Amino acid sequence: MPVILTSVFSAIIIFITVFSMIRVLSIAYKRKEISTLKFSFLSFSFIGVGMLISTILPFGYQKLFEMII
Repeated sequence: MPVILTSVFSAIIIFITVFSMIRVLSIAYKRKEISTLKFSFLSFSFIGVGMLISTILPFGYQKLFEMII
């Protein structure tokens, strides 16, 4: 149960961070500070890395809680 709760809350924090970074990229794109290719590449990479970290975190938390308990 603690692993599930910590994983969910960590995933929420990660998704909020990814959403904020995409908003920053959107503002930069609207101001013509970055190109369309750079905007799409960075957006997809932020989403991909966020999803990857969110899927790996429960295994890391499981190992951590096993070491503590």
